[in-house]
Amino acid sequence: MIIKGQKIDGRYQIIRTIGEGGMANVYLAYDTILDREVAVKVLRGDLASDEKFVKRFQREAKAASSLNHPNIVEMYDVGEDNGNYFIVMEYIDGKTLKSLIKKRGALSLSETVDIMMQLTSAIACAHDSYLIHRDIKPQNVLILEDGRVKITDFGIAIAMNSAELTQTNSVMGSVHYLPPEQANGSGATIKSDIYSLGILMYECLTGKLPFKGENAVEIAIKQMKEKIPSLCAQNDLIPQSIENIVLRACAKNPKNRYDSVSEMYEDLKTALSKEREGEKRIVYKYPENDLEETKSLPTLDKIKETREERNEDIEEEVQKTKKKKSGKGLKIAVIIAIITCIVTLVTVVVLAFYLLNSSKNETISLPYIAERSREVVEQTLTDLGLKVEYEEEPSDNVQEGYIIDYKDARTNDKVKKGSTVTVLISSGLTGYQIEDYVAQKRNVEVVKLELENEGIKVVTTAKKVSTTEDEYKDAYEGMIIAQSKEPNTRLKEGSVIELTYATLITVYPNFLDGTYDKDKIQQFCDDNEIVCEFKESQTDQYKEGTILKQGRPAGGEVKKGVTLTITIAKPFPEPEVTPNTDTNTNENPDENAGTNE
Repeated sequence: MIIKGQKIDGRYQIIRTIGEGGMANVYLAYDTILDREVAVKVLRGDLASDEKFVKRFQREAKAASSLNHPNIVEMYDVGEDNGNYFIVMEYIDGKTLKSLIKKRGALSLSETVDIMMQLTSAIACAHDSYLIHRDIKPQNVLILEDGRVKITDFGIAIAMNSAELTQTNSVMGSVHYLPPEQANGSGATIKSDIYSLGILMYECLTGKLPFKGENAVEIAIKQMKEKIPSLCAQNDLIPQSIENIVLRACAKNPKNRYDSVSEMYEDLKTALSKEREGEKRIVYKYPENDLEETKSLPTLDKIKETREERNEDIEEEVQKTKKKKSGKGLKIAVIIAIITCIVTLVTVVVLAFYLLNSSKNETISLPYIAERSREVVEQTLTDLGLKVEYEEEPSDNVQEGYIIDYKDARTNDKVKKGSTVTVLISSGLTGYQIEDYVAQKRNVEVVKLELENEGIKVVTTAKKVSTTEDEYKDAYEGMIIAQSKEPNTRLKEGSVIELTYATLITVYPNFLDGTYDKDKIQQFCDDNEIVCEFKESQTDQYKEGTILKQGRPAGGEVKKGVTLTITIAKPFPEPEVTPNTDTNTNENPDENAGTNE
């Protein structure tokens, strides 16, 4: 398990987890040599010992390293460190297209076209390098603040020119963006990526997915059978030229799709131009329902029927011969008819034996079964003449009772008709499900004991807090105030979780807020075992006794034994008045004013 602070390859220091996938986990890390943040994808520990997965992971690195495009996440480094297989990539501080759609709903026409042009340009670059993405969906598209688009996760890409591939025909992407031919069990091509781009464009324009269902099987069937809903019917502001791009990209029959992503890119360039106003809805050149159908050999009933027809024909010929000839000629005719009958019967028996034997040796391509219900898979395989055995296996990705995959085979592998196929069925989620310890205000020691009993490693970190803060007004000593794993996450044995707990401290209040006087301050100091020193400052601006200054800042931690200096306002003394002793002074100078006698 990779933990915070750990260094990969002695260079990439882990900061935090930024993503978890079925094949690998992604971490934000600091490149100590080049002084930059990077994303490090590390193969999951339970897969690192699986040679098949390791090869896939290494192939991802080699494939991704050949791509150089402004709209594709750049790969920097690849390697192995103490059994941890890793890839170092460009770190993108942005949000996914999926989160943008969830927040805003449908995007504008110009926004959608801009995003799609960047994506088609990136995918065209990958196709030019003989790489199929196979998992195009909004969750794998990152949007930067400046509007740039970056597509990531070529982890399940296929090298089209590779001679040996693992799970080349497995359906790995989300079923909502799955092309009909892959849902039908065929392999991925560049036109599979085109279909997924069309579904993504539809979602951008409407804020919703075209095909929904209660489970993956239902959605996959809709991908194969149902027409994509009309964009123009839902929003009359969407021009036909835009809808035509989606219709062409999302054609059920790959022959009706664009021949390349570059062709789709060129179509997007002019989609909103005046020249294409009034464009008519496209009509597909090829039928949409001509996907390859499974052909079957003649049944035993058909062989029997053929044999009976042949016998009737022979009997008819015998009767005709009897009517036409008599005597020796009749005997010869009968002999010839009998010989013909015997030869015909032998021929029919040999043919029947051959067909029966061929039926036993017939090979069948295994269909795609992942994430389908047990009932559907059993019916599908039984109809193909196969016997089915089940083995339970825990899974974090497939719900309980649904099929994970074949045990010792892959989709499109050839098996003999009548043979037994072992299928893995999910027994449910693995690991221990953690709770929201912060919301529950749990004690760190109690939770630590619970988790350690489940084999989970717990790292505890203390944080000084004060109950004067609104966030921690109800906190108590040892209360959990943060956890490194989201609530309801399932942690396997050996996993690591960090719990941050409260250590309560007393902080200095703001003595200048008008609610404190000298006596209250002294009481505070006595309660917290600190020395209080009062100073006076003469001023005419403040009332006597007003707190003018505190020697330690409000919010600072109180420590026993220190001295706190408080400055208090003191008025200037009143000026002294000198008595007037002149007895000749006329106290009323106006009394005789104006007299002239």
